Amino acid sequence: MKKLIFIQTILALFFVLPAFSQNDAIDSPLAAVDTLQQDFGLFTKNDILNLSLRFDITQYTRKKPKDEYLKAILTYHINKDDSINKEIKLMSRGEMRNGYCSFPPLRLNFKKTEFQKADLNKIEKLKMVTHCQYGNEEYLFKEYLIYKLYNVLTDNSFRVRLVKIEYINTYKKSKPINTYAFFIEPIEMLSERTNSVEVNSVNLTQKNVIPEMMDRLAIFNYMIGNTDWSVPNLHNCKVLSSLSFDSSNLGMIVPYDFDYSGLVDASYAIPYEPLGLESVRQRRYVGICRTEDVYINALKEFSDKKEEFYKVINEFPLLKEKEKIKMTSYLDSFYSGFDKRNSIVYDILSGCSNF
Repeated sequence: MKKLIFIQTILALFFVLPAFSQNDAIDSPLAAVDTLQQDFGLFTKNDILNLSLRFDITQYTRKKPKDEYLKAILTYHINKDDSINKEIKLMSRGEMRNGYCSFPPLRLNFKKTEFQKADLNKIEKLKMVTHCQYGNEEYLFKEYLIYKLYNVLTDNSFRVRLVKIEYINTYKKSKPINTYAFFIEPIEMLSERTNSVEVNSVNLTQKNVIPEMMDRLAIFNYMIGNTDWSVPNLHNCKVLSSLSFDSSNLGMIVPYDFDYSGLVDASYAIPYEPLGLESVRQRRYVGICRTEDVYINALKEFSDKKEEFYKVINEFPLLKEKEKIKMTSYLDSFYSGFDKRNSIVYDILSGCSNF
């Protein structure tokens, strides 16, 4: 029996069932031959994956289930004639978006599935960021780009993969929803890639994190106008312990979930009330206090990466031009502090905390 060919497939992994033409029956013979690739490249490639997801959308949007899975069929479209189907389960996830969005983010479950690609074998659950309200994908694109911006700074970051997706309602016949979404690298894959293990303690502070990594994250969140994070309770960040070097029991830190940032500027986003900010577009540094020299050294990385940051935004083809201008203008206001007086250093010093 010939093996399946999963050339640039998303879920060449996910789809352990036979690949077959869209018009073929499930019991049709296998249509492709395996390649020599051991990895699918889910989070190492950048081309857009073309998927369909069939499930009871009516029940999903009404109940937004977070404790009970719904059955679904995920289809990867290799080309116009061939596709690969996989039975999966899904549920909603998130806190604010689960309550506010008409179509909250998804958690896909591939548990107990054997995969044919090495990098996908380890995936049991996969986070999928979806559109919040249909017809307004700009927020989704901008949050996707923020992940890509942090990728520019460090490999100790969550990778993402953009997908073009068709949602098909199995409850009733209706027009499919055609939009975009993106996958977030599972923590297990990040841990393996960085030779680390996740730390689950909620009794951490910023003092428990490697200083250089802590400052990078705090400055990055300041740059994008994000105060919706904290190390205690691990809110919108993960702490990992490295297995490859002695860090005096200090952890590595990785941020995620950027929809409340000023750079996204979502209509539903509100600033953290105790900070007294009027808008998420206002910046406030919420990192640990360091010396002026430490901040100057940490900010050099951001100065060096400035052009690459702008390139990530300006070369992304799906975002409207006016939104690109809005994003880059917001970054301009961050970089305006890189002046002769190092104004940005004093802005940071005025907001930092001695935890």
